[in-house]
Amino acid sequence: MPPNIQTGFRALADPTRRDILHLLAGGEQTIAGLTTHFDMTRAAVKKHLTVLSDGGLITTRTQGRERLNALDPNGLEPLRDWIGFFEQFWDEKLSSLKSAIESKD
Repeated sequence: MPPNIQTGFRALADPTRRDILHLLAGGEQTIAGLTTHFDMTRAAVKKHLTVLSDGGLITTRTQGRERLNALDPNGLEPLRDWIGFFEQFWDEKLSSLKSAIESKD
């Protein structure tokens, strides 16, 4: 598994980070804005954002004195492609099993 996929899956492994992604799907947010949704410090939210950024799942831009975090729509693509390989693999295996079962009738 390439490192970017590993860091992406690692980022998705935590339920708080998945919740942050859902919030960012609604639009850009500051750390302070995200912190209001969680019972944790700004520093803890910042650590989660760093993991999401390292996983390629969010982007951050500076606007004046604020740092705005946004969902990166392309960030999930490598993960989706990796999962898609196994989805195709199992579709083919199940199709073969179905054919084998039906040929015995």
